[in-house]
Amino acid sequence: MSEDELTFRAAYWPVLLLRALPALALAAFITFSSDHSPALGLAAFGAFAILSGLITAGLGARVLRGPAARLRTSALVQGSLTVVAGVAALLARDGGVLVLLYVVSVWAVVTGFLELVAGLRSRGRVPGASDAVTTGALTVVLAVAFLLVPPDLVVQYGGVEQREGQLTAPVVAVGLLGAYAAIVGVFLVIAALSMKWGTSTPAATSAADAPRTTESAS
Repeated sequence: MSEDELTFRAAYWPVLLLRALPALALAAFITFSSDHSPALGLAAFGAFAILSGLITAGLGARVLRGPAARLRTSALVQGSLTVVAGVAALLARDGGVLVLLYVVSVWAVVTGFLELVAGLRSRGRVPGASDAVTTGALTVVLAVAFLLVPPDLVVQYGGVEQREGQLTAPVVAVGLLGAYAAIVGVFLVIAALSMKWGTSTPAATSAADAPRTTESAS
């Protein structure tokens, strides 16, 4: 592993970890909230998107330079669009389930493909490119899932204790958003720690190999 790659890894893993925090916070908030209304979904997504977009565009673009130019451009555009989507969600938080499905699906399609394509083009040359591919693919899957949710979905159900209820489009959409946030958040934490553990210095590696070299010479 070259010194440039070690330097890049040391600078980039905190960005991945910081990107995980808004996603994990969103997942926890949705999980422990009994309100899965469109208004809550839009407000929660809006807060997540603004914070996540600022981290992606601000910190990611500062680290992604040189061979990572494609990822840098993607981070700038992706982060900016994510902030715009977050602001739109907050402004339209009373717009209902159609607005929730539209805002999240459009955001997920555009930013997911941006990150996916940038990761594919940089794979094999930039550490973390495969992580971008995975995160982008997960975001595209979220878009597909949202597009498959019928806005007028209403399913009656009865529980074990014969408690009747309804499974509606807002409940499904907010639940999908929470599941996506949990998966992406955990993945980014794992990716960040894996990159951090790969930042051992060449000096340390050489020192560890020195005894073996001495033994071979003798």
